[in-house]
Amino acid sequence: MAVGRTVLAGALGGVAMFLWAAVAHMVLPVSGVGIQEIPKGEAALLEQLHATLGDASGFYLFPALGIQPGAGAAERNAAMQKYDAKLAVNPSGLVIYHPPGEKALTNGQMISEFLTELIEAFFAVFLLSQTRLTSFGGRLGFITAAGILASLPTNMSYLIWYGFPASYTAAYMTIQIVGFLAAGAVAAFVLRSRTPAA
Repeated sequence: MAVGRTVLAGALGGVAMFLWAAVAHMVLPVSGVGIQEIPKGEAALLEQLHATLGDASGFYLFPALGIQPGAGAAERNAAMQKYDAKLAVNPSGLVIYHPPGEKALTNGQMISEFLTELIEAFFAVFLLSQTRLTSFGGRLGFITAAGILASLPTNMSYLIWYGFPASYTAAYMTIQIVGFLAAGAVAAFVLRSRTPAA
């Protein structure tokens, strides 16, 4: 198969994936599934977060594990054993914090998202090019299966270990899988008359 057609299929597949993600996040309600707003006391909470964390953007776990940098295995195990007692009497969760003034959506983020989806599509199409699949359905199914595999590790791990809502997890897995489906449809069309790999 010509390299040029593989590259074209990957590029157009990446565009299709990006366009679907844009629709999913900006038009459809699916991207907000499982996300809630703080029902009361938000102003006080925001003030306290800013007073506590200042300009230190980061990903914070609470309550703290109490594991110091460079701690050995014994210290880590001891801290983990005490953590259950903390969880029994304290709320727990995660906070991704940014100080005031940081923009929620920038052109750089959009470009990074597009490049990520372009790379995903190129990898999926490259793998497809190594198969003997020649039917539209076979090619579409292959890339969709790649999307299912890609959606599982991070999303399911966040559900299992960090307690992300199941509805949120299902929604974001769906967004990813449909993105691969869109890329697969475009790639299957572009490669429709290719010769299978030996």
